[in-house]
Amino acid sequence: MILVLGATGFLGKRVIKKLEESNVSYHASSLSLGCDLMNYDDTNDLFKMINPQYVINCSAFVGGIDFGYTYPADLFLKNTMMTVNILEASKNQGIKRLINPISNCAYPGEASLFKESEFWNGPLHESVQVYGSVRKLSTIGSWAYAKQHNLDVMNLILSNMYGPGDHFEEKRSHALGALIMKMVKARIEEEEEVVVWGTGLPVREWLFVDDGAESLIRGLDIPKSLDPINIGVGKGISIRELANLIKSETRYEGNLVFDETKPDGAPFKTVDGSIGKNIFNWSPEKDFIEGIKETVKWYENSIEGMNNES
Repeated sequence: MILVLGATGFLGKRVIKKLEESNVSYHASSLSLGCDLMNYDDTNDLFKMINPQYVINCSAFVGGIDFGYTYPADLFLKNTMMTVNILEASKNQGIKRLINPISNCAYPGEASLFKESEFWNGPLHESVQVYGSVRKLSTIGSWAYAKQHNLDVMNLILSNMYGPGDHFEEKRSHALGALIMKMVKARIEEEEEVVVWGTGLPVREWLFVDDGAESLIRGLDIPKSLDPINIGVGKGISIRELANLIKSETRYEGNLVFDETKPDGAPFKTVDGSIGKNIFNWSPEKDFIEGIKETVKWYENSIEGMNNES
């Protein structure tokens, strides 16, 4: 039995879909399904009731740059509490393996290509200081529980994920989702310009959510490792290039205005996925342009459906 935490979220839904396609037995859990992972008793009771062999943790409290600046204490408290409760419940129940995805914002802020050997080599970028730190904290917790309790935790570092079903909210969306949302809205309302935060120079690597889900499931069967493993292709795109690509795919004909008074975030977020490719004998497969097309189409259909309902 596989217990999927955060099963109703962006990543969790795709993990569930893949497990169902493979006829794998699972139990789905999330806050909306009645389990608050910030509550120790709730978490421990869930693990006792399900008695899983494996746990895939897709739970997280996260948002974009503005969200991180606005709610740093919430990001710290909620993610830390969930991490500790999941580790403790996993230890108590004696699970065979916990799959723990980590954001690439846990890497040092000055790195241009994120390599596992450099994970601890410097401070985080100020824009992700809190969320990156709590994700890095989860790797420390994994190490501690492995050493003292022999808990098997697989920490997989995922690039920025995107795809159908992503967060399309003003505060919580990352750059790609926010750009799609803004440009579709601007096209419909015939706005003359769309404002993009920052200079447009930062480079981001994007991982299609289905590839992210696939890596978590494959992580159940790879050799045990205490070291984090990157999942990615090592190829990024600047925010300016991304904005122009999305402008084309959304058929927006207005102007893009880059507001340089707004923060850029880290200059680079691309990962070296070569170690992961060798260990998994697999690497992310989705073509980026095709992924953007699918995401734009999904978002346009979703808002059309909401408009029809209203």
